[in-house]
Amino acid sequence: MSSRAPWVAHFGFTQTPFRKTIPASQLCERASHQEAVARIRFCIAESLLGVLVGEVGVGKTVALRAATSQLDPAAHHVIYVSNPAFGTRGLYVTIVHALGATPSTRKAELMAQTQALLAAEEQERRRRVVLLVDEAHLLSPEQLEELRLLTNAEMDSASPFALLLVGQPTLARQLRMGVFAALDQRIATRYQLAPMDLAEAATYLRHHLGLVGRTDPLFADDAIARLHKASLGLPRALNNAAVAALIAAASAGKALVDDDCAKKAVAELTRD
Repeated sequence: MSSRAPWVAHFGFTQTPFRKTIPASQLCERASHQEAVARIRFCIAESLLGVLVGEVGVGKTVALRAATSQLDPAAHHVIYVSNPAFGTRGLYVTIVHALGATPSTRKAELMAQTQALLAAEEQERRRRVVLLVDEAHLLSPEQLEELRLLTNAEMDSASPFALLLVGQPTLARQLRMGVFAALDQRIATRYQLAPMDLAEAATYLRHHLGLVGRTDPLFADDAIARLHKASLGLPRALNNAAVAALIAAASAGKALVDDDCAKKAVAELTRD
């Protein structure tokens, strides 16, 4: 007996579509996503500071995953910070722990320890540290200054690690403030990940349905247009809307997601 959800079985999917856990190699590579990935890889290759911003659910973390998925672990040490709201000491402690050491208890010693470990990773182990700070719009001014000091360890001759700051658009505006001029001048590339347009949304839906065994059209054009508008072109929101529309279609015994199913999905997702 199949353990799949009834709506999954109804459409003959091999597994649940629009999952967050699909391999990076199977991601839908729209133009803005490809640009973001290329910029992230450039920063990693050159040990530079980069900034990636975008609205919630636009795919920033997905771009990070795609950009780092094929890095050689023998040559790279990726440190991913999912939420930096832990103060300046927490920033150093996170890096030190990730590099396999026990953090010093005194702040001044902890700073020196972090710098020494970063340098040793590059010079002795021949591994480039890649520090990915997600939700970077939550970084405090003090944390941003600490990151500047870390990138300044070699007196401007080289950076001891690659740093990617990833967050909401407020991050870009914050970094433009005069008080952060020294850090802002170090940013080698900055990019705002754009939402999908209607054509990209249609391609995105087809791509993800193809991954679960359906290459034929399952969404009517007017349904796609409604779901795209409701999701604002944000992949995460479109995933949720598409699943809700598929469930509505299966519940009604329909083989195609029409505009009526899309209306029901949008109403469900926007209900208070």
